Amino acid sequence: MAFIKIKRKTKLEKRYSKKMGSISVKVTYVKKHFFGVPLRTIHKYRETYYGNIKDCEDCVLTA
Repeated sequence: MAFIKIKRKTKLEKRYSKKMGSISVKVTYVKKHFFGVPLRTIHKYRETYYGNIKDCEDCVLTA
């Protein structure tokens, strides 16, 4: 039995981009779990409008 697992979960979020304005994108979170309890987010990335994969550091969450 594995004590530590890495899980991915994709959610649809509203983001703001300078070039496109407010957009809805698929954001994938990569989290480390210990006995099913999430410890921390290792990485998060998003799929762009054109299908490319980018890091979430370049866009801002809208309120």
